Amino acid sequence: MRQRLPILLLSLILAFLAGSGGLYAQDTKAQETKRARLQKEIAILDSQIKAITTKSANAINHLSLIRKKVDARKELVAESDREISGLTKAISAKEKDIKAMQARLDTLSDYYERLVRGAYKNRNPKVWYMYILASDNVGQAFRRYGYLRDLSKQMNIQAERIIAAKDTLEREREALAVLKKDAETLRSQRLADMGKLQAEQNDSQKLVNQLKRDKKKYQQDLSKKQKEVEALNREIQRIISQALNEKGGSKGSGKSSSTKEAPKPIDYTLAKKFEANKGKLPWPAEGAVVEHYGQRYDPVYPNLKLPFNNGISIALGQGSSIKAVFDGEVKQVVVMPGYNKCVLVQHGNFFSFYCKMGNVSVKKGDKVKTGQSLGTVDTIGGETQLHFQIWSGKTPQNPETWLRPR
Repeated sequence: MRQRLPILLLSLILAFLAGSGGLYAQDTKAQETKRARLQKEIAILDSQIKAITTKSANAINHLSLIRKKVDARKELVAESDREISGLTKAISAKEKDIKAMQARLDTLSDYYERLVRGAYKNRNPKVWYMYILASDNVGQAFRRYGYLRDLSKQMNIQAERIIAAKDTLEREREALAVLKKDAETLRSQRLADMGKLQAEQNDSQKLVNQLKRDKKKYQQDLSKKQKEVEALNREIQRIISQALNEKGGSKGSGKSSSTKEAPKPIDYTLAKKFEANKGKLPWPAEGAVVEHYGQRYDPVYPNLKLPFNNGISIALGQGSSIKAVFDGEVKQVVVMPGYNKCVLVQHGNFFSFYCKMGNVSVKKGDKVKTGQSLGTVDTIGGETQLHFQIWSGKTPQNPETWLRPR
C-alpha cells in the first residue's frame, strides 16, 4: 500500500494537468477565433478607408469607417489584455504544477533509492533465509517470501514509473516555455496595436476638424443622405403595408379581377418559425457593423439628431455574397437612390431587407431558403456595405437581437 500511494498521487496530478490543459486549449481557441474576426474586420475597414477620399461626398462615411476601425482596434487591444491575463494565470498554474510534480518525483526517486539500498544490503541469500525463518508464524513467512520474490520486479516497475514521470515533467516544462513565448509575442503585438490605435484616433480628430471647417458642404452631404434614408423608409413601409393587406381575400365588392393576381394569405406558421429563431438567425454576410440600429447623432455635431436608423450597415469585402437569413418569398426587388438594388423577403408577417446590392440572383415571387445567395454587395463611392433590416409587421426591429451572437 505504501508503494502504491506515491504512484496514485502522481497519477492524480497528471490527470489534473491534462484536464486543465484541455480547458485552457478550448479557451485559447475561442480567443483566437475572436481575434481573427476582429483582424479581418479591421482589414476590410482599412481597405474601404483607403478607397474613400476625405474631399469626396463620402467624408461622412469616411469618418464613420475610421471611428468603427478605432472601436474594433480598442476591442482587439482589450482582447489582447484578456489573453495576456489568461496566459499569465496559465503560466502561474503551470509553474505550481511543475513544482508539485518535481516534489512528487523526488519522493518517488527517494523511495526507489531506499529499495535499491535495501536490496543491495540484503543481496546475500543467507540473510534472506534468516529473514524468512525469523517469522513469527507461517503466514508471515509466506508474506516475507512473497515480498523478497517480488522485490526485483517492483524495483523495475518503480524505475519505469520514474522515467515516465520525468518525461511528463519535461513535456510540462516545454509547454511552459511555449506559454511564456506566446505571452511575450502577444505583449509585443498589443504595443503595436496601441500605436495604431493612437494614429487612428488622430486621423478621426483631423477629419472632424476638416468637416467643421467646410460646414456648408458637410451640411449638403448630410441633407442628401437624410433624404435617401427617408425615401428608403417610405418605400419599405409602402411594400410592407401592401403585403400585410393581402390577407387571403379581396376587400370591397368581393369581385375578383382576371387582370390582377389573387391576394396571398400570410403564412403565420412560417412567421412563428421565424420568431422562434430570434437570436439564432445566421448573418446575411460576415463583416463589421459600422452603423447600428436606433437613434443616431451627428459625428461632427453631437447635439444634432440624424434620422432614426431602422437597420444596420455591415462593411464587407468587394463582391461578397449576401444570403437570406431565413426561408421566405422574395416580395420585391427595387432600386433606391443611395442604396442601389434592394431585395425584400417576406417570412409570414416578418420581413428582411437587403440593400446596397449589385448583382441580384433572385426575382419577385421566388422562394428562398435559409443561407441561399440573393446576390452580391455593391461598392458605392468606394464604400462596400450591406444595409440590412428586419421588420415585424409595420415595426422595425434591431437586427442584432435577431442574429446569432458573434
